[in-house]
Amino acid sequence: MRVFVAGAAGAIGQQLLPQLVAHGHQVTAATRNPAKAGRLRELGAEPTVVDGMDAVAVGEAVARAEPDVVIHQMTALAGGFDLRHFGRMFAVTNQLRTRGTDHLLAAAAAAGARRFIAQSYTGWTNIREGGPVKTEDDPLDPNPPPAQRETLAAIRNLERAVLAAAPVEGIVLRYGSFYGPGASDAFVGLIRKRRMPIIGDGAGVWSFLHIRDAAAATVAALEERAGEAGTPLAARLAELAAGLLPRAGRRRASTRRHLAAGEGRT
Repeated sequence: MRVFVAGAAGAIGQQLLPQLVAHGHQVTAATRNPAKAGRLRELGAEPTVVDGMDAVAVGEAVARAEPDVVIHQMTALAGGFDLRHFGRMFAVTNQLRTRGTDHLLAAAAAAGARRFIAQSYTGWTNIREGGPVKTEDDPLDPNPPPAQRETLAAIRNLERAVLAAAPVEGIVLRYGSFYGPGASDAFVGLIRKRRMPIIGDGAGVWSFLHIRDAAAATVAALEERAGEAGTPLAARLAELAAGLLPRAGRRRASTRRHLAAGEGRT
């Protein structure tokens, strides 16, 4: 199967490309950074350099690849986490989830792709009512904090656009918060600097998903093997902090294990 992966040089792309190649797929991997093209080739994909915000360039790149499936993994979060400036941290990612999604969907339809798989998120996005474990039947937060409104609006836009796509079949994967190689370095840095906030008694729930399991879930969606992606393991901040902070500065952070795509809420 021919697969076009947009945003392939990110943390999930590093795990996704080898799995796709191992399953026998012919992969075109798109990045906006020319310096990363060599790494994508090492992972078994044919690299292409394209800016996800350039509609013409995206259309041409997807047309050349002639994909059966397009996978949207475009984000701009490699610079690390700045929780004090949430909106600023996600500003470019929000554009990729709105205009970038529109460009990629249009290109996929024009190229005759039959399926479009997009990365979304679950966690703080969920409604802050009811129990701690959420399903797809639970609504997103109708009244998010001001700093998160634009980002949640971008996530809503992505999900609506992809699920309404035609004639392409749209699939949205709501991942939990990533951890694992290349995905949790920011958390390590925050913990080392004692900047990882623990609210109240530390009993809040975060849904974590290992980056390899996220990649496996994406391959399963591509191959219509829903539910066979494996069992993600919950990352425990307290255990991570134990190896990083002096004993005098430790507080217990609580997480809960969630299966599937990391359903839950912050």
